[in-house]
Amino acid sequence: MPSPQTLSDDDRRVLARWAAECAGRVVDLFAADDESVRVVRDALDRTRAYARGESTVAQEIARRMEPVKAAGSATTPAGAAAARAVAQAAAVAHMGAHALGAAGYAAKAVALARPGDPDAVPEETRWQLDRLTDDERRALARLPALGSSTSGPLGAGLLTRGVPGDVIRAIQRDVGTA
Repeated sequence: MPSPQTLSDDDRRVLARWAAECAGRVVDLFAADDESVRVVRDALDRTRAYARGESTVAQEIARRMEPVKAAGSATTPAGAAAARAVAQAAAVAHMGAHALGAAGYAAKAVALARPGDPDAVPEETRWQLDRLTDDERRALARLPALGSSTSGPLGAGLLTRGVPGDVIRAIQRDVGTA
């Protein structure tokens, strides 16, 4: 039986659009060598293509770790978080819960790029919520609450802590996750 964090292929494609929008908002924070920048931007383009039905789950799963590796070459912490947002968005083809990871890491990138600004994360979270379509809200509401399911990214890992965890909890409250 698949994890409740996986969702249907239709739901994953719906969420890939939003995840790519969240990650795309911060991708310019990612600075690294030319090849790493190409890899991260290509992953974002592939996520958008998956959302449009132009690639398959298998194609995306085969390449989902590329932006994770590229994140290691970031020249700033904000850039690394931006690359991780793209990596989470690219992984939505594999598991829908990664859409929340894309939003969480995008907000972390903004927070790191705007140190000392107490409005950075709330403003980014509001921007993300304002871009959700009704279909995306319904898909997100089908996901288990952060920390309640160990079979995926919403388990007890990195997404439960710090800015990503705070943002994911806020999004889940807003969409009415059980």
